[in-house]
Amino acid sequence: MLKHVLVPLDGSKLAEEAVHHALDIVAPDGRITLVCAIEVPDVPVYGYYPPVTMPDYESTKNELLPIARHYLDGLTADINKSGIKAAFEVTMGDPVTVIAETAERLHVDAIVMSTHGRSGIGRFLFGSVTNKILSAKICPVFVIPSKESIVHEKPVKDA
Repeated sequence: MLKHVLVPLDGSKLAEEAVHHALDIVAPDGRITLVCAIEVPDVPVYGYYPPVTMPDYESTKNELLPIARHYLDGLTADINKSGIKAAFEVTMGDPVTVIAETAERLHVDAIVMSTHGRSGIGRFLFGSVTNKILSAKICPVFVIPSKESIVHEKPVKDA
């Protein structure tokens, strides 16, 4: 069993699935650190979606940091009730950078994270934090796939 596991969270139920898996692999005397990266884009986002106006960095930070802390505080309390030590960190910045730097600084044994399982154009448009963390080769990474399955329909052939 592992002594220290890092679980990156983005506020989604999918990401939270990783917490349950982390609890399964951490030692009874181990600990879990939850980390959340809050990213404010530097430039307006254009593309397939309506343009997003750039919020003021400070006001966004002042609004989102307390929300993220409250969210992680609740999850940390639940983990602590199970007998496993838990802590959390909320940091402004690129999720990949925040996760990698936190894992290195804390010398975690593993990272447990969920993935949306995007491929093709979806991965190109949205990137893959999981893929970038795997490529960083910081420590072992346990990837929890999305429970949602992608259904591919086969074309119907004429008889």
